Amino acid sequence: MGRLKKLKKIRIHREGTHTLVGSFILLLAVNCALYFGLECKLPFYVVAAFSVVVYGILVNFFRCPIRLFGQDTEKVVVAPADGKVVVVEEVEETEYFHDRRIMVSIFMSLVNVHANWYPVDGTVKKVGHQNGKFMKAWLPKASTDNERSTVVIETPEGVEIMARQIAGAMARRIVTYAEPGEECYIDEHMGFIKFGSRVDVYLPLGTEILVQLGQTTTGNQTVIAKLK
Repeated sequence: MGRLKKLKKIRIHREGTHTLVGSFILLLAVNCALYFGLECKLPFYVVAAFSVVVYGILVNFFRCPIRLFGQDTEKVVVAPADGKVVVVEEVEETEYFHDRRIMVSIFMSLVNVHANWYPVDGTVKKVGHQNGKFMKAWLPKASTDNERSTVVIETPEGVEIMARQIAGAMARRIVTYAEPGEECYIDEHMGFIKFGSRVDVYLPLGTEILVQLGQTTTGNQTVIAKLK
């Protein structure tokens, strides 16, 4: 299958535009009020330093690095997100496959890039969203109890895999760009999750897993598995 490259030069993800502009205006207003309203400048310097740190964290969170996988994608499963592998185990998947699958879970901390990439080339078969709780994303029950969006993709070889975006204790918005019936490719964004979250990938039994618990992943770069 041919691969379409969407070379969008995005340095700050569009999901962060309103947040960054609003935060900048608010922090600027607070600092200006302190600078011009107080004779003692010490509170201003303290708040200004704090503001720079907070805004730097926000910019870091919404950054969107340009990444191309640059290798053969046949039967390859790449990490859909930056973060750390917190689960690699065989589980019973009850929402779509209704059978045993290998689940690889990647937890994204506040300092990670929160853009999500498609883990495989293929065709989107299903997209679903389910409301739920906002437990800490690294907890085992988060996969089934938290608010989540599910994307099922069929690869060119006819293998179906599932990617599930899961909200965390701080994540209150999951954005999914996938649409049923459309072709999708490694290098393209699947979605975005705001503030601390997790992405699970469900793979067929017999898939060769290439990552270990605790391993750090880079979205659209780290190969996490090879399909049979």
